[in-house]
Amino acid sequence: MAVFTITGDVDPFLHVSLRKGERIYCESDAMVMMEDTLDLSGRMTGGFMSALMRRLANGESFFQQHIEAVRGDGDCLLSPTLPGAMQVLEVGAISYLISDGAFLAAESGVDLRARAQNVGNAVFAQTGGFFIGEATGNGKLVVSGFGSSFILEVAPGRDVVIDNAHVVAWDSRLHYQISVPNQSRSSGLLGRLINSATSGEGVVLRFSGQGKVVISSRNRHAFMSWIGAGTGGSRA
Repeated sequence: MAVFTITGDVDPFLHVSLRKGERIYCESDAMVMMEDTLDLSGRMTGGFMSALMRRLANGESFFQQHIEAVRGDGDCLLSPTLPGAMQVLEVGAISYLISDGAFLAAESGVDLRARAQNVGNAVFAQTGGFFIGEATGNGKLVVSGFGSSFILEVAPGRDVVIDNAHVVAWDSRLHYQISVPNQSRSSGLLGRLINSATSGEGVVLRFSGQGKVVISSRNRHAFMSWIGAGTGGSRA
Protein backbone atom coordinates (compact mmCIF):
# COMPACT_ATOMS: atom_id res chain seq x y z
CA MET A 1 0.00 0.00 0.00
CA ALA A 2 1.09 3.55 -0.71
CA VAL A 3 2.30 5.52 2.30
CA PHE A 4 0.87 9.03 2.65
CA THR A 5 2.68 11.48 4.94
CA ILE A 6 1.80 15.15 5.43
CA THR A 7 5.04 17.07 5.83
CA GLY A 8 5.73 20.74 6.55
CA ASP A 9 4.26 23.24 9.00
CA VAL A 10 3.11 25.99 6.64
CA ASP A 11 1.35 25.01 3.40
CA PRO A 12 2.46 21.37 3.79
CA PHE A 13 3.24 18.83 1.09
CA LEU A 14 1.67 15.42 0.73
CA HIS A 15 4.61 12.98 0.57
CA VAL A 16 3.65 9.69 -1.11
CA SER A 17 5.91 6.62 -1.09
CA LEU A 18 5.09 3.96 -3.69
CA ARG A 19 6.37 0.41 -4.07
CA LYS A 20 6.97 -0.90 -7.58
CA GLY A 21 3.62 -1.55 -9.28
CA GLU A 22 1.59 0.69 -6.98
CA ARG A 23 -0.45 3.58 -8.38
CA ILE A 24 -2.30 6.63 -7.11
CA TYR A 25 -4.36 9.32 -8.80
CA CYS A 26 -4.66 12.99 -7.89
CA GLU A 27 -6.15 16.26 -8.99
CA SER A 28 -4.68 17.91 -12.07
CA ASP A 29 -1.51 19.95 -11.38
CA ALA A 30 -1.13 18.43 -7.89
CA MET A 31 2.28 16.84 -8.62
CA VAL A 32 5.19 19.00 -7.45
CA MET A 33 8.07 16.48 -7.60
CA MET A 34 8.54 12.80 -8.34
CA GLU A 35 11.45 10.43 -8.64
CA ASP A 36 12.47 9.05 -12.03
CA THR A 37 11.19 5.58 -11.18
CA LEU A 38 7.63 6.94 -11.38
CA ASP A 39 5.54 7.65 -14.45
CA LEU A 40 2.87 10.36 -14.68
CA SER A 41 -0.03 10.37 -17.12
CA GLY A 42 -3.27 12.31 -17.54
CA ARG A 43 -6.41 10.18 -17.75
CA MET A 44 -10.17 10.41 -17.58
CA THR A 45 -10.57 8.16 -14.54
CA GLY A 46 -13.50 5.78 -15.06
CA GLY A 47 -14.17 6.97 -18.62
CA PHE A 48 -15.86 10.01 -20.17
CA MET A 49 -19.15 9.95 -18.24
CA SER A 50 -17.48 9.41 -14.85
CA ALA A 51 -15.07 12.28 -15.54
CA LEU A 52 -17.95 14.52 -16.63
CA MET A 53 -20.00 13.71 -13.53
CA ARG A 54 -17.04 14.42 -11.22
CA ARG A 55 -16.53 17.71 -13.04
CA LEU A 56 -20.14 18.64 -12.31
CA ALA A 57 -20.01 17.33 -8.73
CA ASN A 58 -16.68 18.65 -7.47
CA GLY A 59 -15.43 21.16 -10.02
CA GLU A 60 -12.46 18.89 -10.69
CA SER A 61 -10.36 18.94 -13.82
CA PHE A 62 -11.63 16.66 -16.58
CA PHE A 63 -8.34 14.79 -16.58
CA GLN A 64 -6.65 13.56 -13.41
CA GLN A 65 -2.98 12.80 -12.85
CA HIS A 66 -2.10 9.11 -12.43
CA ILE A 67 1.28 8.35 -10.86
CA GLU A 68 2.62 4.79 -11.02
CA ALA A 69 5.86 3.20 -9.74
CA VAL A 70 6.90 1.56 -13.02
CA ARG A 71 10.68 1.16 -12.76
CA GLY A 72 10.98 0.60 -9.00
CA ASP A 73 10.04 2.13 -5.65
CA GLY A 74 9.74 5.90 -5.64
CA ASP A 75 8.46 9.00 -3.87
CA CYS A 76 6.52 12.04 -5.00
CA LEU A 77 5.33 15.30 -3.48
CA LEU A 78 1.83 16.65 -4.07
CA SER A 79 0.27 19.98 -3.16
CA PRO A 80 -3.32 21.31 -3.26
CA THR A 81 -4.28 24.39 -5.25
CA LEU A 82 -5.28 26.49 -2.24
CA PRO A 83 -3.00 26.90 0.79
CA GLY A 84 -4.23 24.77 3.66
CA ALA A 85 -4.08 21.58 5.66
CA MET A 86 -4.80 18.06 4.45
CA GLN A 87 -6.39 15.03 6.07
CA VAL A 88 -5.75 11.38 5.18
CA LEU A 89 -8.95 9.33 5.47
CA GLU A 90 -9.35 5.54 5.29
CA VAL A 91 -12.06 4.44 2.84
CA GLY A 92 -13.48 0.96 3.27
CA ALA A 93 -16.18 0.23 5.80
CA ILE A 94 -16.76 3.99 5.70
CA SER A 95 -17.27 5.98 2.51
CA TYR A 96 -17.00 9.77 2.39
CA LEU A 97 -18.81 12.62 0.68
CA ILE A 98 -16.55 15.42 -0.52
CA SER A 99 -17.27 19.12 -0.95
CA ASP A 100 -16.48 21.01 -4.11
CA GLY A 101 -12.72 21.27 -4.69
CA ALA A 102 -11.68 19.24 -1.62
CA PHE A 103 -10.31 16.13 -3.37
CA LEU A 104 -6.50 15.94 -3.62
CA ALA A 105 -5.40 12.30 -4.06
CA ALA A 106 -6.34 8.66 -3.51
CA GLU A 107 -5.02 5.15 -3.86
CA SER A 108 -6.10 3.26 -6.97
CA GLY A 109 -8.54 1.14 -4.91
CA VAL A 110 -10.65 4.20 -4.08
CA ASP A 111 -13.49 4.91 -6.50
CA LEU A 112 -14.47 8.57 -6.75
CA ARG A 113 -17.92 8.99 -8.26
CA ALA A 114 -20.81 11.46 -8.34
CA ARG A 115 -23.90 10.98 -6.19
CA ALA A 116 -27.17 12.91 -6.48
CA GLN A 117 -28.34 15.00 -3.53
CA ASN A 118 -31.70 16.55 -2.76
CA VAL A 119 -32.78 19.85 -4.32
CA GLY A 120 -32.51 21.90 -1.11
CA ASN A 121 -28.92 20.86 -0.45
CA ALA A 122 -28.03 21.24 -4.12
CA VAL A 123 -29.31 24.82 -4.37
CA PHE A 124 -28.27 26.24 -1.00
CA ALA A 125 -25.56 24.06 0.56
CA GLN A 126 -22.70 24.85 -1.88
CA THR A 127 -21.40 21.29 -1.53
CA GLY A 128 -21.34 20.47 -5.24
CA GLY A 129 -24.65 21.31 -6.93
CA PHE A 130 -27.14 18.55 -7.74
CA PHE A 131 -24.32 16.01 -7.61
CA ILE A 132 -21.68 15.56 -4.96
CA GLY A 133 -18.46 13.54 -4.89
CA GLU A 134 -18.49 10.21 -3.06
CA ALA A 135 -15.39 8.12 -2.32
CA THR A 136 -16.02 4.36 -2.02
CA GLY A 137 -13.92 1.22 -2.39
CA ASN A 138 -10.80 0.54 -0.34
CA GLY A 139 -7.72 2.63 0.32
CA LYS A 140 -6.54 6.03 1.45
CA LEU A 141 -8.20 9.27 0.43
CA VAL A 142 -6.63 12.71 0.93
CA VAL A 143 -8.76 15.85 1.12
CA SER A 144 -7.68 19.45 1.58
CA GLY A 145 -9.34 22.58 2.89
CA PHE A 146 -8.49 26.27 2.89
CA GLY A 147 -6.56 27.08 6.07
CA SER A 148 -6.22 24.73 9.04
CA SER A 149 -8.34 21.61 9.34
CA PHE A 150 -10.06 19.77 12.16
CA ILE A 151 -11.98 16.49 12.45
CA LEU A 152 -15.26 16.61 14.36
CA GLU A 153 -16.86 13.45 15.77
CA VAL A 154 -20.65 13.60 15.49
CA ALA A 155 -22.51 11.41 18.01
CA PRO A 156 -26.18 10.34 18.19
CA GLY A 157 -28.27 12.95 19.98
CA ARG A 158 -25.57 15.59 19.60
CA ASP A 159 -26.17 17.29 16.25
CA VAL A 160 -23.45 19.55 14.91
CA VAL A 161 -24.08 22.77 12.98
CA ILE A 162 -21.30 23.91 10.62
CA ASP A 163 -21.09 26.85 8.24
CA ASN A 164 -21.36 25.17 4.85
CA ALA A 165 -18.35 27.00 3.41
CA HIS A 166 -16.10 25.34 6.02
CA VAL A 167 -17.19 21.73 5.37
CA VAL A 168 -14.55 19.65 3.55
CA ALA A 169 -15.71 16.00 3.75
CA TRP A 170 -17.92 13.80 5.91
CA ASP A 171 -18.92 10.22 6.66
CA SER A 172 -21.61 9.25 4.15
CA ARG A 173 -23.65 7.57 6.92
CA LEU A 174 -24.34 10.96 8.49
CA HIS A 175 -27.61 12.72 7.77
CA TYR A 176 -27.16 16.34 6.68
CA GLN A 177 -29.54 19.13 5.79
CA ILE A 178 -29.39 22.87 5.25
CA SER A 179 -30.36 25.04 8.18
CA VAL A 180 -29.99 28.54 9.56
CA PRO A 181 -28.49 29.01 13.04
CA ASN A 182 -30.26 30.52 16.03
CA GLN A 183 -33.52 31.35 14.29
CA SER A 184 -37.06 30.18 14.89
CA ARG A 185 -38.08 27.32 12.64
CA SER A 186 -41.70 28.45 12.69
CA SER A 187 -41.02 31.02 9.97
CA GLY A 188 -40.23 28.30 7.40
CA LEU A 189 -37.10 27.68 5.37
CA LEU A 190 -37.59 30.58 2.93
CA GLY A 191 -38.16 33.06 5.74
CA ARG A 192 -35.13 31.80 7.62
CA LEU A 193 -32.98 32.06 4.50
CA ILE A 194 -34.08 35.68 3.99
CA ASN A 195 -33.33 36.44 7.63
CA SER A 196 -29.97 34.75 7.23
CA ALA A 197 -29.07 36.88 4.22
CA THR A 198 -30.01 40.11 5.99
CA SER A 199 -28.34 39.20 9.29
CA GLY A 200 -25.09 37.92 7.76
CA GLU A 201 -25.30 34.60 9.64
CA GLY A 202 -25.17 32.51 6.46
CA VAL A 203 -26.45 29.03 5.62
CA VAL A 204 -25.22 26.08 7.67
CA LEU A 205 -25.30 22.30 7.43
CA ARG A 206 -26.77 20.35 10.32
CA PHE A 207 -25.22 16.90 10.75
CA SER A 208 -26.79 14.11 12.79
CA GLY A 209 -26.00 10.46 13.41
CA GLN A 210 -22.50 9.12 14.01
CA GLY A 211 -19.36 9.77 12.02
CA LYS A 212 -16.57 12.19 11.15
CA VAL A 213 -16.75 15.62 9.55
CA VAL A 214 -13.61 17.35 8.26
CA ILE A 215 -13.78 21.14 8.47
CA SER A 216 -11.45 23.97 7.45
CA SER A 217 -10.75 27.24 9.23
CA ARG A 218 -11.09 29.50 6.18
CA ASN A 219 -13.96 30.30 3.82
CA ARG A 220 -12.54 30.35 0.29
CA HIS A 221 -15.64 32.04 -1.20
CA ALA A 222 -15.43 34.90 1.31
CA PHE A 223 -11.69 35.18 0.72
CA MET A 224 -12.12 35.35 -3.06
CA SER A 225 -14.81 38.01 -2.62
CA TRP A 226 -12.47 39.99 -0.38
CA ILE A 227 -9.65 39.71 -2.93
CA GLY A 228 -12.02 40.77 -5.72
CA ALA A 229 -13.27 43.76 -3.76
CA GLY A 230 -9.73 44.84 -2.99
CA THR A 231 -8.61 44.46 -6.58
CA GLY A 232 -11.62 46.40 -7.81
CA GLY A 233 -10.90 49.16 -5.32
CA SER A 234 -7.29 49.46 -6.44
CA ARG A 235 -8.38 49.98 -10.06
CA ALA A 236 -10.73 52.79 -9.19
